[in-house]
Amino acid sequence: MPAKSKAQQKAAGAALSAKRGDAKKSDLKGASRDMYESMSEKQLDELASTKRKGKPEHVDNDK
Repeated sequence: MPAKSKAQQKAAGAALSAKRGDAKKSDLKGASRDMYESMSEKQLDELASTKRKGKPEHVDNDK
């Protein structure tokens, strides 16, 4: 599943870093912490590896 925004891609990258032990879980906040707890390393890798070109910075979830 590709990331829908740059912010989502960055959050997935932070969560993936913590999953792999490169960063501390305690440093995660908000969406990245939720992603860390609810997604597998493979799922995070798929989101984090999404190309950023053409993606909006944020996506409105109300739609």
